[in-house]
Amino acid sequence: MHGAPADAADAADRIHLEPSWKARVGDYLRRPEMQQLSAFLRGRRDAGARIYPAARDIFAAFDATPFDAVKVVILGQDPYHGPGQAHGLCFSVQPGTAIPPSLDNMFKELQRDLGLPRPDNGCLLPWARQGVLLLNAVLTVEEGRAGAHAGKGWEGFTDHVVETLAREREGLVFLLWGAYAQKKGAVIDPRRHRVLKAPHPSPLSAHRGFLGCGHFSSANEFLARRGQSPIDWTLPPARPAAATGAPAGAG
Repeated sequence: MHGAPADAADAADRIHLEPSWKARVGDYLRRPEMQQLSAFLRGRRDAGARIYPAARDIFAAFDATPFDAVKVVILGQDPYHGPGQAHGLCFSVQPGTAIPPSLDNMFKELQRDLGLPRPDNGCLLPWARQGVLLLNAVLTVEEGRAGAHAGKGWEGFTDHVVETLAREREGLVFLLWGAYAQKKGAVIDPRRHRVLKAPHPSPLSAHRGFLGCGHFSSANEFLARRGQSPIDWTLPPARPAAATGAPAGAG
């Protein structure tokens, strides 16, 4: 028992987390509930469960958008649970993967709001590299089982991430789509940050106010007023399969 805190510290130190994030939220990974989560994930892998995203991509949102680079935060729920989809950024899919319905509605709103053409792929990494933190509440899932890892400990960690951003940064834009994201974002002080709320872009709810919300232009207007560069919401085309020698759909 005497070795347990040291073991937890060693495990937390081994986790690959972008340094600026590790400095601010890394200590949370030492908590008992995170050790329990780690044991749960190991057990599920040992039992043959296929877990998404790949282990190297679980913290990809933090790798792509360091703490001080964050300008906009989009909160999702849990990763896509189909093969080849999830890669650690909420709503985003790997190149060569069909665009899911919620993301398709996001692209429809971008076209309506900013006149942008519909992208040919759903990889949102270019947004993340400009300062859009694409954060799911739950960072892992199992193939074919939406929400399989809900309530296992991830929510506390990502709550801590949101709370830390809200407290230590100022002038961020939080895009809270749907009741789940809005509840998670309840700790955000709207006097310090721009908080934009709308229904979820899912086909079940997008017509209730997501389509027409204007959040992409509103976010950029807020950033511009603060003297910051706006987000370029366009996405570059995926490389043609013929140019890479890869079969269509390879990602």
